[in-house]
Amino acid sequence: MIKIYHNPRCRKSREGLTILENSGKEFEVVKYLENLPTEKELTNIISLLNISPIQLVRKSEKIWKEKYKGQELTDIEIIKAMLENPKLIERPIVISNNQAVIGRPSETILSIL
Repeated sequence: MIKIYHNPRCRKSREGLTILENSGKEFEVVKYLENLPTEKELTNIISLLNISPIQLVRKSEKIWKEKYKGQELTDIEIIKAMLENPKLIERPIVISNNQAVIGRPSETILSIL
């Protein structure tokens, strides 16, 4: 099953959702700001994306700039920061058949459908 980690207030996330709706495929929407991923789930997402945790962080967010910017954080500390402040998680994330992409640009989602 296809899964999208979605923030309805984000334009790029809404664009990603539209791509999935237009695909005609079944998918699950996870509003990750309401239904926080566990540490294990977030670690798995990062693994599927084949990136380091820092690459999933929205570094333009105020909370990142105020609390974390300029610090040398371990991968575990970065993951914990995202779990404590889920707005820091880049979006949308789409997972399909053990593959994942960050939908920026939105068309990237098409590569795993």
